This record gives sequence, C-alpha cells and structure tokens, in this order.
Amino acid sequence: MKTICFYFQVHQPFRLKRYRFFDIGSDHYYYDDFSNEDIIRGIANRSYLPANALLLDLIKEYQGKFKVAFSVSGIALEQMEIHVPEVIDGFKELAKTGCVEFLAETYDHSLASLEDPEEFRNQVQKHTEKIQLLFGQTPKVFRNTELIYSDEIAELVYAMGYKTMMVEGAKHVLGWKSPNYLYASAARPKLKLLTRNMKYSDDISFRFSNYDWSEYPLVSDKLVNWIAATSESEQLFNIGLNYEVLGSLQLAETGIFEFFKAIPRFALAKGIGFSTPSEITNMLKPVGELVVPYPYSWTGEEKDISSWTGNVLQREAISKLYGIGERVRLTRDRRILQDWDYLQASNHFNFMSTKLFPGPSVYSPYENAYDAFNNYMNVLSDFIDRVQSQFPENIENEELNALLTTILNQEEEIKRLKKDLEVAPKKAGKKTQKAEVV
Repeated sequence: MKTICFYFQVHQPFRLKRYRFFDIGSDHYYYDDFSNEDIIRGIANRSYLPANALLLDLIKEYQGKFKVAFSVSGIALEQMEIHVPEVIDGFKELAKTGCVEFLAETYDHSLASLEDPEEFRNQVQKHTEKIQLLFGQTPKVFRNTELIYSDEIAELVYAMGYKTMMVEGAKHVLGWKSPNYLYASAARPKLKLLTRNMKYSDDISFRFSNYDWSEYPLVSDKLVNWIAATSESEQLFNIGLNYEVLGSLQLAETGIFEFFKAIPRFALAKGIGFSTPSEITNMLKPVGELVVPYPYSWTGEEKDISSWTGNVLQREAISKLYGIGERVRLTRDRRILQDWDYLQASNHFNFMSTKLFPGPSVYSPYENAYDAFNNYMNVLSDFIDRVQSQFPENIENEELNALLTTILNQEEEIKRLKKDLEVAPKKAGKKTQKAEVV
C-alpha cells in the first residue's frame, strides 16, 4: 500500500537590530524586537493558525487516517510562547490526536552538526526536552537543520540513539535510485533514511501558483494521480515543506488551503494512506544504503551547503562563532547562553550569501550580503568580549575546566551543608523530646 508522509519545517530566527561598531562594549542587547514580533504575528495569522485548524479538521474528518509530522525549532517555539501562544495551543491540540509526530532537530536551527559535535548533541537534547515539555512526546526521528546530512553526521545522530533520519532525495546522492523507498546510511546501516521526494515537494512549494509552469494548475487529484501512477513497488512518498507554504509563501488566494483539504479524499479513494515517520520506520525495510561523504541539504539547485558556507564572509563568521563555543559552555550566565542560542540560527549566515542576496530581497532584512556580515560581526565582537571578560583568552581551556570543576564541587558541598543545617534543628528537637520522656 502506498503511503504519503507530510512533514513541515517550522522556524523563525531572532532577527538582529542595526548594531553599529560604536555599540560594541556599550550595548549588549542585539535583537529587533519590533520586527521579530511583527513577523511572527503576521506569519501566524496568515499561515500557522489557519494551517493548524485545517490539519486538525482533516484528522477529525478522516478519523485519524490523515497524519503529519512537524520539525519545530526551539527558538521558533520561544517566539511563539512570547508573541503568539495560540499557535502553541494549536500544536498541543494536534499532538493530542495521536496523528501528529514531532521530530527532533537542533534547538537553534543551527549549523552545529558541521562545526561542533558537542554543541550539536547539547542542542538536540535541549530541543528534545522542549518538545517533551510542550507536547508530551519524546522525538524518535531526527531531522537536521535544512535537511543537512552526511555520513559523518549520521554517526553523530546514531550515537545519540536515533534509528531514523529525514534527508533530501537529491539526484547527486540517489543517482538512478528513486526517492520513494526507505534507505539506510552506509556509515550506520541501522540508521534508516527517509528521502524527501524533491519533485512533488518543490511542485507544491515553488510552482503551485506559477502560471508559466507546464503543469499549472496543480490540483489535488492531479498530485494523487501522479503518486498512484508510480511503480507498484514504490510505496513511500515523503513530502517535506516549509510550513509557511500554507498561507504565506503560497497565499490563501492561490487556493493552497483548498488544495490540501482535498488531498486526503482523493488519496484514500485510491487506497493511498498517510503515515508518520515513526510508523514508516516500523512498517518498511530499507532497500539499499546511501553513501554521502560530503554534506548536502534541501536548499538551492545544487542541494549543497553553499547557502551558509559558500563564501569567505560566511566561513569567517562561522569560524569566529564556533571558535568561542568551548568557553561559552563553561559559563553559567543565562544572558550569554541565550545569546549563544540566538546567534547560531542558520539564517544569519544565509543572509551573508552573495549567491542568494547580492542585493535587496524580501527574504533578507539587509541591503546586501556585506551589510549582513558587518552587522553580525559587530554583534559577535561584543558577544565574544563578554565571554572573554569571564574567561580571558590567556587562560587555557584545561585551566578553565579545572576551575569550573572546583566551583561545581564547592556548590554541591554548600548544598549538602545547607540540607544538614535544615535537618539539624529537627534532630535536636527529637533528642530533647526523648530526654524529657526519660
């Protein structure tokens, strides 16, 4: 039986305010609060809220036969909690149906998997705890930032206990193979890979409202007929989308909501079902292994990582940021740790792309890539100064680790002594009572 796995990426970064060179050392708040609130509220009203309502209605209408999955970054959840908690409520209602799976990812929607394995593990754990807290689920399937994947990343993900991972069905990785099967990692054969069907996903994401597209208009029964017409052995159709496709990237006037609303009716009529990634893992067996020596993603024509690391500006910013990571992990300053999270969002480096943003764009808050780089590096310079004020550069990491261990041991001893002091009066009272009885 053929099955469709819809999964949605949900992410919004904390955008930076205009931060000048002269602000370094005097202003330690980096974020454009007005812009962040305005953007998240706008997207929530156009996309997240009506999309959540639509999916909930479909799950109820088809009595649990319609299912989807979400990958929601931790910093997106933080913004929703602050500005649009009703979106969180909508996700909670979806989680209660048992037909929606929440996937694990990096808390910051970061590039840590490429640069800092320890930070990568920490973020995945932090994200898992956030999903457990909000939605009562422990994620079993991993989806990396922008579907970034390689054999090396597979090793890290498998070591964290995940048995399934979402990846892009890029042609240079699959070759002659179809994305409509379950695969395994060549590096870790027990790690199953769900390859995104690039064509169907991009048809919906980018070509749905394109009048010049040869297949326009894309209607629900047309998509279902394409799936039904594939080889009988092709049973799995992973359609991965940015959640903003519903109502924001494809506006409501294009008919995108009506398109999604009709898909289950046509699919179920042809015997095509819907499954979550975990269900697919339990249902199918891998038909082969994928060898991926170099990282790739779901972004751009090349499906590589050049959108974040393609020029010297991006590489310099990433190197400076992760170069301070070991010292940041030593601090217990909550403001520094929060800024560390927010500054790692992949969007900051994406805005520095000379390929994507040689000039002004509705997708970037900057005039050009150089403007994005200068603003970010000013912020990063101040951040690094704050970290180094706590852990000076001339002190070796080994010394800092030893010092931190001593401090932690002292704190544990203080806690133990406090407990002893709290218990001591009670013990003294009991001894006095016994003496009086005698």
